[in-house]
Amino acid sequence: MTEQLSSIEKELLQEINANKLIEFNKEMAKEVRLSGSEEELRAFQYAKKTLESFGLDTILSFHDAYISLPKEAQLIAGDLDIPCITHAMAPSTQKEGIVGTPVYLGEFSNDTHSVEKASILIVEGIASPFILKELEKAGAAAVIFINGPLTHEMIVSTVWGSPSETNIDQMPKIPVISINDADGLKLRQLIESGMNQVELHTSVETKWTPIPTLTAEIKGSIEPDHFVLFSGHIDSWHYGAMDNGSANATMLEVARVLSKSQTHLKRSIRFAFWSGHSHGRYAGSQAYADQHWEDIHENCVMYFYIDSVGGKGASILSESNCMAETKDIATHYVKQVAGQDFIGSRYGKYADQSFWGAGVPSLFMGMSEQELSDDPKSQKVFKVFRGKKAGGFGWWWHTIEDTIDKIDPAVLKRDCEIYALSIFKVLSASILPINQLAAAIELKQIIMDYQEVAGNRISLDVTMERLNKLEKVLAEFQFLKEKGSYTIESSKQVNKHLLAVSRSLIPLNYVGVDRFEHDEAAGMLPIPMLSSIYKLSGVEENSHQFYLLRTSTKRQINKVNYLLKQAILDSEKLLSVVKERSGEHV
Repeated sequence: MTEQLSSIEKELLQEINANKLIEFNKEMAKEVRLSGSEEELRAFQYAKKTLESFGLDTILSFHDAYISLPKEAQLIAGDLDIPCITHAMAPSTQKEGIVGTPVYLGEFSNDTHSVEKASILIVEGIASPFILKELEKAGAAAVIFINGPLTHEMIVSTVWGSPSETNIDQMPKIPVISINDADGLKLRQLIESGMNQVELHTSVETKWTPIPTLTAEIKGSIEPDHFVLFSGHIDSWHYGAMDNGSANATMLEVARVLSKSQTHLKRSIRFAFWSGHSHGRYAGSQAYADQHWEDIHENCVMYFYIDSVGGKGASILSESNCMAETKDIATHYVKQVAGQDFIGSRYGKYADQSFWGAGVPSLFMGMSEQELSDDPKSQKVFKVFRGKKAGGFGWWWHTIEDTIDKIDPAVLKRDCEIYALSIFKVLSASILPINQLAAAIELKQIIMDYQEVAGNRISLDVTMERLNKLEKVLAEFQFLKEKGSYTIESSKQVNKHLLAVSRSLIPLNYVGVDRFEHDEAAGMLPIPMLSSIYKLSGVEENSHQFYLLRTSTKRQINKVNYLLKQAILDSEKLLSVVKERSGEHV
């Protein structure tokens, strides 16, 4: 499978050791690692000591974050005390709890508009902040989710990281619990037999808590200030051997292997281990992005995130997250290592993607997933992750069953190989492997789709003109780039302008709010700044609401057009360097 790999890449693969990976995995996952806990800190200290044994300089720092730890939950239905869990960022009940009429809704539907105020609504599926928000708006007093054979720990806020004064009011306002399928059936039978009251108690500890961040670097030799950021979270639900012990093990093994190949690295790699992922909705990466925004904006060339790799039976590697401009890297190495054709999936706002506002290209979220099947234990997990063939990380995801026996050493090694090779490519290539032409083509299709939705209600003609020009410039760059070789200095110039293009195109494509803020944790439409076009298309033309929406949409179009103008200017500089330097040799 590796005949097209270079000799250096083959040497890199030979260094990756399955036994080391499992050793790291066991150590990282030997305790439950709640954000801000002593157990979590011991895992951070182990990672720090291990990185230092490879010769890396490390920094272990602490910052305050808004952390939410579910404590206790109780559901009383008739004579039954039904086992249940509550969820991070959900409110606690008062001491007397909540008493209300249980209403079974089945699977959630947007047709649920209003309910009796005292109703406790029961829905099928894993706890979702989006469903909770809709049922809260509908007037529910509380919500019960029926998860599947096991209950799955979740965080039910869409606020990205620690809240600010502008979004604290978006936190959930009604209690929520989850029960398993067997108990869900008992509850439904009680309702059908005439039971008209249940009692619910929850306790969730949510407060500002000091949490750690661990960083370490291997310096490159040609562009040492430019770095790849490779991150994953250490905090866990239960023992979290897969989520996220296996990812932590992969990070440590990549650090070990790359420390032996430092002479081949043109750029630096910065490893970042977060807390506050599971219990703070990405509070670790959010705080790091806020604190180091300028450094990331000026110097980070690509962001690799890793989560839940190496799962037993995880055979689908074709649908991990990528951007259009980073897809080529994944396509090559997934094919070489796993023999699969990579199709990729567009990012939603999740998985510690805190760096889009700074304009950083991203690649990967996890690596391997379970194949869709008829396995009854997996059906509700599939609904959370469902792709074309991929169904997520396994039925044990976010449960007490996420233990070391769910890790396959061969699968973990394979996933590590793809990460290591992909990262090494970005660190060692003379010219950064960022396909800006692919990004421009993707944006052009998105704008065509928006114009079709908008009809004649608003014009995107200027946007299309600029995208056509951008595509033309980048196509010429791609053609000339392949024909020449470059001096070290000319390569640096090319990379400088490639990154400048990303600093415009990525916020345009992925950010809906100000680039210094963070969108909520949710699936997002492409070019979210223009998502109001869908609202505009659905209101009566020439109505008051129509004019309001058209005014705000025009302003967003101006923002898009301005970013495109800047991208064109930077692309023209990029093309100019290639034209000037074509034919030079290192």
